[in-house]
Formats: sequence, C-alpha cells, structure tokens
Amino acid sequence: MFVAATKSFVKQVGDGGRLVPVPSLSEADKYQPLSLVVKKKRCFLFPRYKFTSTPFTLKDILLGDREISAGVSSYQLLNYEDESDVSLYGRRGNHIVNDVGINVTGSDSVAVKASFGVVTKHEVEVSTLLKEITTRKINFDHSLIRQARSSRKAVLCVVMESIRTTRQCSLSVHAGIRGEAMRFHFMDEQNSRGRDKAIVFPAHTTIAFSVFELFIYLDGAFDLCVTSVTKGGFEREETATFAALYRLRNILFERNRRVMDVISRSQLYLDDLFSDYYDKPFSMTDISLKEGTHIRVNLLNHNIPKGPCILCGMGNLKRETVYGCFQCSVDGQKYVRLHAVPCFDIWHKRMK
Repeated sequence: MFVAATKSFVKQVGDGGRLVPVPSLSEADKYQPLSLVVKKKRCFLFPRYKFTSTPFTLKDILLGDREISAGVSSYQLLNYEDESDVSLYGRRGNHIVNDVGINVTGSDSVAVKASFGVVTKHEVEVSTLLKEITTRKINFDHSLIRQARSSRKAVLCVVMESIRTTRQCSLSVHAGIRGEAMRFHFMDEQNSRGRDKAIVFPAHTTIAFSVFELFIYLDGAFDLCVTSVTKGGFEREETATFAALYRLRNILFERNRRVMDVISRSQLYLDDLFSDYYDKPFSMTDISLKEGTHIRVNLLNHNIPKGPCILCGMGNLKRETVYGCFQCSVDGQKYVRLHAVPCFDIWHKRMK
C-alpha cells in the first residue's frame, strides 16, 4: 500500500527518472542524504534495479575519522494530494495487486488516496562533496565493501537527495468494481472482507530518493558518477592492467612522435643549408680556395678513422666522411670531420 503510493508519487513528480520510490515504510528512515544503498539488477528479464538499504553512511566506509563537510540544503517541493482509480488488468494492475496488500477478489479496480501534504526536498551540496572526496580513500576492510566487491552485480550508491513529508500522512485503499462509488475510509470491525485499508504514518517520513553510483579504484580512490552515462562498480585487476598498458602505449607514441618531429626539423634545416649553398655562385661559397683559409685534409693519413660528419651526420642517416679540418675544434676535439663538398665550405662560412 505504501509502495503503491510512493510509486504513484514518483511517476507524477518525475525528475527525469532519477527519483526512486522508497520500497518499504519500515526502512524509510534509512534513505537519508549520504546514506549508502546497494543497487542490484534483478535478472535479465527485469530491466529495473532493486535498491536495498544499509545501516551505513558514506563516512563509515572511508579511511580516517574526519567528518564529511558537505552540507545538506532543504526546501519545500510541493503540496501532494492524490486520488487515483487504477484498473487491476494489464501490467500496471499486476504490480498494484502486490503493492496494495488487500483482498481484490471480485474487483476490477482499486482506488488509492494519498494525502502527503507539503513535502520537502533535502539534497547534498554536490560541488562541496566532489572537492572533498579527492583526498579521501575507501576502507577495503569494511564489511560492506568486502561483500559488495565479491558480487559483480552489486553497485554501491550514496543517497544524494531525499523527499520527506512534513506532517502526519494517511493512505487509503478501496477495492471494488469500476462504476461503483469508490469510497475511502479507515478499516473497522465491519470490514471483514478486507477490501478497504488505511494507514497513517508520521511526519518526516522519506517517500522518495535519488542516488549517485560509486566507482571505486584499486588504490582506494573513488568517483561519484554524476551522470547516467558513467556507471559505478569496482575497478577489476584486469581492467587496471589494460588501462596501464594503454597509458604506456600513449606515452611511447607521444615520445616517438616528438623524436620524429625533431628529426624532421633537423632534416629540413640541413636541406635549407644545402639548397642555400647550391643556389649561390661557386665563387661565393668555395671559401676553402681563398688565401689564408682552413685546409681540407684526409684524416686517414693522420691515423684518424672514418666518422660522422659534424654538419650532416647527426640525423637519422649517419653520413660518414674521411675528410676534415685541423684548424677547427669542437668539444675539446682538435679536429672536425667534414665532407669535402659542400659541408666543408658551409661550415667555415657559418663560422665566419
């Protein structure tokens, strides 16, 4: 009966499908902001999820004794009074039969009257909570964490908002035949067939709530899944290994890209040097032929082995030469290897 009323409330209020009706009046006080609930899929035949309350809050599963600083704001949502006549036939009727908890034999409809009055909405300050959880870790030794981790179907969720009544409320249900005068009254001794039922529950009773799923990493860090696109659960070891390999692949790819970029720029630089050399008249570039300039020598004649040219042998192609210059020195070496043409002349032109 209470379940039928809360389901009807959620269906009419909506909230984009995020609101969940409280499944039991006896557990209504366990769906408060920052409380933990377990979300579990029933089976592949039922797309809806089942929410089960727990006696714990978010603080209970975190390491350390520091309280959660995120506050809870509240405001009036609406004044809810509802009278509905529901047919017992069809898919919705099948659910109603189980929810109302009265004898419906010989009836084809059920009249439900819910008087909740003014209801208030209590919600956690999301931005404050998101900043705080960046420095908090999950305690994997907590019993709730161990149990949830052992089940691949269970997802831990934290209640982010709840909707509560502000006064004593009543629910009335009457089963009858459509077309008769549907009546609402409390059960009395004359109601022996059990076709009428009424309950009264106290103020500040939670009738609906919404949650954010938790995604918990292997190192104890966790995220709040603030959208329906992201899903909660536990990071598995195989998932973490794949993620690490994927990150390593990206690092190596980026490093290789940078190396190739440096080589490409070096090659362009050398191409510019050589094109600049060949585009100019010979008399302007052949500096070595002028009087008083450095002299090209064969280094093999001085027992110096063949090696890379200092100008064009530092790229991906190790261009080697046996020629060089004894009048130049680099990094403490008393000679410089240079190709006879055109590196020798380009080198000394730039040195001048």
